[in-house]
Amino acid sequence: MTRIPTALDAARRIADGSLTCEALARACLDRIAEREPAVQAWQHLDPDRVLEAARLNDRSASGPLKGLPVGVKDLIDTGDMPTTYGSAIYANHRPARDAACVALARRAGALILGKTVTTEFAYFQPGKTRNPHDPGRTPGGSSSGSAAAVADGMVPLAFATQTAGSVVRPASFCGVAGYKPSFGLIDRTGVRPFADSLDTVGVLAATVEDAAFFASVLTGRPNLRVADEAVRPRIGLCRTHEWHAATPAAQTVIEEAARRLRAAGFDLREVALPEGWRGLFEAQKTVMAYECARTFAPETQANPDRLGARLRDLIETGWAVAPEAYDDAKSLAAEARSGFADVLGDLDVLLTPSAPGEAPEGLDATGDPVFSRVWTLLGAPSVNVPGLTGPSGQPVGVQAVGRPGDDRRVLVASAAVARALAGA
Repeated sequence: MTRIPTALDAARRIADGSLTCEALARACLDRIAEREPAVQAWQHLDPDRVLEAARLNDRSASGPLKGLPVGVKDLIDTGDMPTTYGSAIYANHRPARDAACVALARRAGALILGKTVTTEFAYFQPGKTRNPHDPGRTPGGSSSGSAAAVADGMVPLAFATQTAGSVVRPASFCGVAGYKPSFGLIDRTGVRPFADSLDTVGVLAATVEDAAFFASVLTGRPNLRVADEAVRPRIGLCRTHEWHAATPAAQTVIEEAARRLRAAGFDLREVALPEGWRGLFEAQKTVMAYECARTFAPETQANPDRLGARLRDLIETGWAVAPEAYDDAKSLAAEARSGFADVLGDLDVLLTPSAPGEAPEGLDATGDPVFSRVWTLLGAPSVNVPGLTGPSGQPVGVQAVGRPGDDRRVLVASAAVARALAGA
């Protein structure tokens, strides 16, 4: 079959009666049946339950997300299906209720299709998912299944989470739009914690417009929606202090993006981050490790041998972090956050790499979140803008980043960048 419609297209067609919720659900299930053996994006899926719920939506649901299938990362609680957090410890776990973001999606009429694969507790131990563009490559992590399912046309929308780079990196590797909102914009009640001051609920979709639409409904902020607005945002081309980690593929993609944007008439300027920001990358790692060690104290106490080696190493690192070092890292982040507006000046967004390059070959790792750590630490909104490819033909995204709390501006700019990269 052909790809399922985009979220906005499907919403319009359901609203005007030219598409039923059941027909859309069947299209998603058909695509999954065809492609799941190769991609392995789903942790839990019950097709009979999905169709029953879709028929119920046709009869009685209302709201802007009526009938739209949504994949839910298996880090996020669902009261009517298992939630394993990617861990054998919770293989039979059934939460008592939905996470807030899931409940909000249902309230707006969405159809929760199933649970998508996550890495173990959203850290670096990979799950079973393959990159739909090349099954020998990682889809990224930790939102592996959500990114792969959206990229392969199995579902129009999916939830993701980010503590370091788990929305933006898999979105880049799989070639979809990934929106990591400002910290706390989407309620994370019922999402398995990892690091309390970093964890952020985000969304994945085929286009920036779809991601913005989904987020606007979840947050009750209609101004987040992006129309086909003829804007040319002012953009700062920012190679960041971590530019050395970008492969030639990523560097070439950034330069090509800059060339296309200039050709489209965008105001594009080089921006260097302040020297005082050099420590933010390590500060994020310090905060993440310190908070992770304390978050996982119950599992460390009760089931230490059932935690993966990578996670155990991080927990040990976290216990070795002195409270004073943690406080210093948080203070550095707060200082940088307060100066973010000065760094941007009259620019709308910064344009940076989303990931070090194309999705790496092999399935024993999920790639490096190097280009997202700082923005997650600062609580800044960021969007992976798809549309370009590397030398092997694999997707490589670019990342638009803006001031904390300035999510609409970032989404509008990201959509404009996407149109320019596509030649629209």
